[in-house]
Amino acid sequence: MDTIKIPDKKNVKMIAHRGLSGIERENTNSAFVAAANRSYYGIETDIRRTGDGKFVLFHDKTTARVGIDSLTVEQSTFDTLRSLVLTEIDGTRVRSDLRIPTLEEYILINKKYGKVAVLELKGEMTEEEICRICDTIESLGYLQNVIFISFSFNNLVLLRQKYPEQPAQFLTSTYDDTLIGRLLEHKFDLDINHEALNAENTAAIKAAGITLNCWTVNDLARAEELIAFGVDMITTNILE
Repeated sequence: MDTIKIPDKKNVKMIAHRGLSGIERENTNSAFVAAANRSYYGIETDIRRTGDGKFVLFHDKTTARVGIDSLTVEQSTFDTLRSLVLTEIDGTRVRSDLRIPTLEEYILINKKYGKVAVLELKGEMTEEEICRICDTIESLGYLQNVIFISFSFNNLVLLRQKYPEQPAQFLTSTYDDTLIGRLLEHKFDLDINHEALNAENTAAIKAAGITLNCWTVNDLARAEELIAFGVDMITTNILE
């Protein structure tokens, strides 16, 4: 099993969604290393707070979909979450190495392979939590290689207060005429559902000087269309 190659990506940067999640279980160190060993520019993941105030890399609110046992991440301790063996992508639980990763593990994989870390702040976070995440990454000497993304506009505003130059992309499912102005006001870039993009609004976003990422593109023909529109980044499970 391998990735689906795009014949001509031009200058578009490819982002591995939750690691190489088309091949390995999403948001595991295996998925991160699989992406790191390929041509991806960046590796995307999701960060959540645990019940005891630590941070783990996990997308859903509960572990049921990828771990059979259902634990609520923000109500469970780090040790409890770490002890859970996740399933393979076919739903079988046969690999003891598939565990919920730490922020430090993810950053060090990106650092070792020279990849950009694309880190989604899940849910509403406090300024203290965002600063702790940044402090951890800074202590590993890699904050300059991280792009923060979030569906919470306020999360990115809080990030900006301490880190005014840190790359940040607002996540959204929709496009409207107010979006470009909001992004420019706070110096945010954009990570948008690819279905909301067309040639016209892509041109408007690019004309405003906004870096444009889009998610989650797994169809080759659609990826080639988006490349022709002029997007800067494509986030994908399987394309390369």
